[in-house]
Amino acid sequence: MKINANIELKRITVSDCNALFNLMKEIYPQAYDHFWEDKGNWYVASQYSKENITKELLEEDTDYYFIIYKGEKVGNFRIIWNHKLADFSERKTVKLHRIYLHKKTQGKGIGKQLLQWLEQEAKKKQYEMIWLDAMDEKPQAFQFYKKLGYQYHSHCFLPFELLHDKYRKMSQVYKML
Repeated sequence: MKINANIELKRITVSDCNALFNLMKEIYPQAYDHFWEDKGNWYVASQYSKENITKELLEEDTDYYFIIYKGEKVGNFRIIWNHKLADFSERKTVKLHRIYLHKKTQGKGIGKQLLQWLEQEAKKKQYEMIWLDAMDEKPQAFQFYKKLGYQYHSHCFLPFELLHDKYRKMSQVYKML
């Protein structure tokens, strides 16, 4: 699925599990290794295992893609349609569950283009709101989402044992469409 001349999305299938795992072994530690006692190895191994990816692909109302930039796989993008945010149960909402980009592609407008595409798709499907969880210890992410019109809603804490305590807080942010 073409987003523009340089960016496209390729649907992830079960046969892509190894490719996704290997890509995330490269991408995730670049941004988050200092959050973890084991440099994020457990997180990548558990979240990107064939078993977990297969389970996530079978979830209803979910789209999971590789992000392709100039012909190269540079990240992943997971959307969960009809996923509610507390206090907005009466709204038709979509959750951006994952968006990871390789460090070498950051600052090229890829994230912005993907979020604009998601907004257009959500509007076509008559969704009223997009929301996501963002790591509090990644202030540049907050600035990015804020610049695109997202607002703070609430926060939660990740329960992962190997995650350093100071990195557990996640803020839930949303944008009305």
